[in-house]
Amino acid sequence: MLQFFKSPLPTRLIVLLLLVLAVRLPLLWLGVPLTMAELRAMLVGERLHAGALPYRDLYDATAPLAAVLFAALDLVASRPLWLYRMLAFALLLIQALRLNFVLNRADVHPERGYVAALTYLVLASATTDLDTLSPLLLGHTFIILGLSAMLPTSREGYDNRRLFRAGFLVGVAALCYMPLALFLLVGLFAVIVFAANSFRSFLLLLCGFGFPYAVVATFFLYSDALPAFRQLHLVPTLSGLVMGADGLPLPLQWKLLILPGAVLLLALARSFTTALGLVFQVKFQQLMLVWLLVAALMMAVGRGTAPGSIGLLLPPITYFSLFLWQKGPRMWVVEVLFLVLLGSVAGLRYRELLHLEDPLRFPAEARYAVQPSARYASVKGQRLLVLGDDMRPYLNNSVGTPYLDWRLAQTDFSRLSQYAGVYRLARNLSEAPPTMVIDQTNRWVELQYKVPAIFGRYQPTATPRVYELK
Repeated sequence: MLQFFKSPLPTRLIVLLLLVLAVRLPLLWLGVPLTMAELRAMLVGERLHAGALPYRDLYDATAPLAAVLFAALDLVASRPLWLYRMLAFALLLIQALRLNFVLNRADVHPERGYVAALTYLVLASATTDLDTLSPLLLGHTFIILGLSAMLPTSREGYDNRRLFRAGFLVGVAALCYMPLALFLLVGLFAVIVFAANSFRSFLLLLCGFGFPYAVVATFFLYSDALPAFRQLHLVPTLSGLVMGADGLPLPLQWKLLILPGAVLLLALARSFTTALGLVFQVKFQQLMLVWLLVAALMMAVGRGTAPGSIGLLLPPITYFSLFLWQKGPRMWVVEVLFLVLLGSVAGLRYRELLHLEDPLRFPAEARYAVQPSARYASVKGQRLLVLGDDMRPYLNNSVGTPYLDWRLAQTDFSRLSQYAGVYRLARNLSEAPPTMVIDQTNRWVELQYKVPAIFGRYQPTATPRVYELK
């Protein structure tokens, strides 16, 4: 199989797509349950589509470009889960083919073809975490698109425009998922090993990175939302308050890393025993080692649970696997090893259907999907305010207030003893009060006492702690 994909003929690309679809589509057809990250994305898109401005009219830390994308998807259809899944697969495909193209064009390995893209997409199919659209997956696409701009156009040095473009793409990626700004470290290392004037080149990289942020800051400044952008996005993200909240549990993430980790260790062992012919190839190998370290650092920043975290490791694993799959005296061993990898990915992906959860001790990702709450089954089609962290009531309802993320809503709700907090709360709810309020925090009496103009208009329903607008 590997020999077939080592040819650069376009027919190999068609077979590659068919193979990946055969691995991924059956499970998607049977239905991957809605994840918390997707629910949050749909609620953000729905709210922005209704006319809200991020951070000023919506208390949520989703990065600005990701929020704009979610709003654009909501223009196509209301909560289009199928479109989210299609876009997630398209982004993975773009990442794999772009990385494959860069590795072939840069001559980092003697053998060409579609083996890199094949490895990338097969490993990405091991978990349904990468079947869902997330800000990290979106931003990671721009990082891979910027890889070619980090490499010199010739062996003599850089083209200045390429350096600016590399920094610009890292900046755009950070506007999708802010911790991706750490990939500036990869750009810095590329400048050090490839550029003649490292300081000047790194300044160009920084200018490119700062440009998209300058544009976004200017927009929020003229929209009277710059302080809110800092308070609800920059500060919570930098402090780690909102990192990894919607992802899979850390123990499951560690188990899902076993298979890619095993491939990486085998590939590293093979690459370090392979002689590289060109100085450029040695420098590129060093660059991918730095990429691997930055990806591990990013996973640590996201506490290992950010949706799509495993995708950060795919580019370095793909590069080093080229040495694992290269021609050797016992090529049949390599072919068998790849078939074992493909079978392991299929078994891991379909472990719930194959009843392998108990033998493997891997709970399926579907167990952590969003399930409707029986307690609020009667609450449907309402504009809600949920006082608490449980977002499940929004499954069959819409967000009726700016307070989507309860942790960020504490900016107002934790300051009810201050006039400023009461004023902001009344201002945000007076124009279009929610039709129902769900109190998960036992603070209803305090709210009725301190903000009677708003919460005095609600009456209890048959469901405990659920209040309806009179």
